[in-house]
Amino acid sequence: MRPMNSQPPSEQAGSGGAADEHTPAGVVGGRIRRFRKERGLTLRGLASRSGLSIGFLSQVERGISSIGLTALGSVAKALDRSVADFFDAGTAASDSTVSSLPHHFTLTRAETAATQYVSGQQTYCMLSDRGPDLVLEPMLVHIAPGGRRENAYGHRGEEFAYVISGELLYEVEGVEHRLFPGDSVHLRSSVPHRLYNDTDAVTTVVSVVTPRLF
Repeated sequence: MRPMNSQPPSEQAGSGGAADEHTPAGVVGGRIRRFRKERGLTLRGLASRSGLSIGFLSQVERGISSIGLTALGSVAKALDRSVADFFDAGTAASDSTVSSLPHHFTLTRAETAATQYVSGQQTYCMLSDRGPDLVLEPMLVHIAPGGRRENAYGHRGEEFAYVISGELLYEVEGVEHRLFPGDSVHLRSSVPHRLYNDTDAVTTVVSVVTPRLF
């Protein structure tokens, strides 16, 4: 495994062209750039607030790299935005839907269309309706082959992943673990971690993270 670059990239890393907002990664990256500039933040300032590297944020803004939902949650918090703001309108649950639900309970039927979010190689399907006082974020994640590896990243909360089909490389504190169907990993998310699909087929994972992202 190649060692991670510990040298912080210069602020000029963000001087490349804007992301193509016709692609899923471009939509997210373009909105990060727009919201960052609206708040008068440099890439360095956003990196400091989000805990992500300047170089990685630059690649995301230009649509070169995708960003996972948990890392995007940190960016959203740094920019005082909701995670849903970074995706196409109409894919996020409305506030009226949330307010109509009981605080302690949700029931999601199989025939109910799942809200989906696409970021680069990963498609996230929400597995439960919004419950304002519930803390788990259960998702079905489809991870397409290839793409760039995200930087290893730690954040508050816990994370659980169970492989349904395909294979997944899950790196925890610099050590790679290959997961097969039926395998799972559960970790405190403050430990730096990242995942990657290095096969030629889509990998499907049940993922549960805390805190909720939406």
